[in-house]
Amino acid sequence: MLLQGLRESWDLESIFKGGSRSEELLAAIGRIETQLADLNQKVESFQFSEEALQEVVEGVQQSAALINECVSFVGCLTAQDVNDKQALNLRGKLESLNAVYATVLVLLDNKMADIPDEEWNRVIQKPYFAAIAFPLSERRNLASQKLSYEQEALMNDLAVDGYHSWSTLYDTVVGKIGIEVEKDGNKETLSVGQAENRMTSPDRDERESVFAKYTEAWEEQADFCAEALNHIAGFRNSVYKHRKWENVLKEPLDINRMSEETLKAMWQAIEENKELFVTYLNRKASLLGVKKLSWADVDAPLTNVDSKMSYDEGASFIVEQFQSFSPKMAEFSKRAFEKQWIEAEDRSGKRPGGFCTGFPVKNETRIFMTYSGTPSNVSTLAHELGHAFHSYVMDDMPFLATDYAMNVAETASTFAELVVSDAAVKKAKSKEEKISLLEDKAQRSVAFFMNIHARFLFETRFYEERKQGLVPVERLKEIMIEAQKEAFCDSLGSYHPYFWASKLHFYITDVPFYNFPYTFGYLFSASIYAIAKQEGTSFEEKYIALLRDTASMTVEELAMKHLNEDVTKAEFWKKGIDVAIEDVKEFLELTQD
Repeated sequence: MLLQGLRESWDLESIFKGGSRSEELLAAIGRIETQLADLNQKVESFQFSEEALQEVVEGVQQSAALINECVSFVGCLTAQDVNDKQALNLRGKLESLNAVYATVLVLLDNKMADIPDEEWNRVIQKPYFAAIAFPLSERRNLASQKLSYEQEALMNDLAVDGYHSWSTLYDTVVGKIGIEVEKDGNKETLSVGQAENRMTSPDRDERESVFAKYTEAWEEQADFCAEALNHIAGFRNSVYKHRKWENVLKEPLDINRMSEETLKAMWQAIEENKELFVTYLNRKASLLGVKKLSWADVDAPLTNVDSKMSYDEGASFIVEQFQSFSPKMAEFSKRAFEKQWIEAEDRSGKRPGGFCTGFPVKNETRIFMTYSGTPSNVSTLAHELGHAFHSYVMDDMPFLATDYAMNVAETASTFAELVVSDAAVKKAKSKEEKISLLEDKAQRSVAFFMNIHARFLFETRFYEERKQGLVPVERLKEIMIEAQKEAFCDSLGSYHPYFWASKLHFYITDVPFYNFPYTFGYLFSASIYAIAKQEGTSFEEKYIALLRDTASMTVEELAMKHLNEDVTKAEFWKKGIDVAIEDVKEFLELTQD
């Protein structure tokens, strides 16, 4: 399937015309204010009955959908242009409204918790509530583990100009970082995202030079980043202390609807199977002519094979591969490309990273990334399209039934990524190209099993130390390097002491511990992919059914229902790891002397 003449910038006008000056957007924000005032009044005067509960829940879903629509739009504006000050102002306004919404929900949660179990169980089985029974019961149960309504409401209000503002300020500072580099006598200033792309250069001198400048830039911002990180963690720890939550993982585990037993089983399986990945890293070092890889070498290409694809070529390749597993996913992705739902242009002024965001009122999605044509870029694009497809198959469901957690959110995205990267290896035109593509897949496994493991180790240890007081820059560096050495089995020659500053995931306040869900999604989807390879397109309907259930049960229930698997056992996770091991084995065979 050949796609031609695609534009690499997205169309936001179909959502709200006029960008950050949009009158339509301002009108929508005005409607949110009106809806929230009305909803608050209804919740405050709520007296339990089936009809009253239905009316309030309907108001919650309508308000949530419109808030998400506006937040997503403003998020797109600030991502495409970090200097859009009007968009930043709007983000502040929406954060305030989100706090109001959260406070109304806290009150509703408490009122639902007061409903007798017998009455609750009777009503929740009625037709209107059937599809949203799980998330509503979940909210009701969690309410009993939190503080009083007045205390939780106060925390939500204070978080706007405290907790969340540190994250906003971090994004603003990072967006303004300029990294000066020189190549062939020419000087240029790169954004953080552009510098990160340069560190995949085949030229080791360039990688090391850019990484050195990149590190200097973060060293200059280290004091600020430490302040932001400490205050974000301090706020969370204070909340947990008052709620009497001793385990810093309780909230992220609750959010991801998984047990600590499942999390431990996953990391256990990974730790027991790192040996071959260390062998891969050592082989890569040998092929690069160094004793041990530096941090800047981990994602470096091994060959000079030009595997780059233009945007049109990358899009066509992705759609073609999706077709073999899911014609519906292929058709959806073709539509996303043709309707300009993707911002991929490689230019300065954009924030780093990539994301997919949904517009639940319009039933559309938008994807953000910086595309330079590398195999990694193609995989990232497929990854984000997987997210978009996940949202698409839930378009007809009530809003509360679509609020899936981050760990299962990574299922569809990583599945899509595996489909495309596997196909690229099989279609390689030469041994060198095959080595290059296998190496790219192995890199991703190392990212999930080692890099993200390091993030998890760092964050859990940092949060424990933060309970005793502020953690200074030097100690943050020490914890980070210790975590990296442990996660990489001390297989590298140098590490990244400022990774805690440069990784924006540590500064996201909406979702704590923005790390282990990626590894969960990767391994969970690897198991699904193994099944899909056996069944082909006949697996499509089973796959869609699984995706539609992702916000309606725990991950343990989801795996048992759709895969007949127990995710609390390390044996399940080993199946996903085996998929990655096969790639590494093939890579080692092809690169043997």
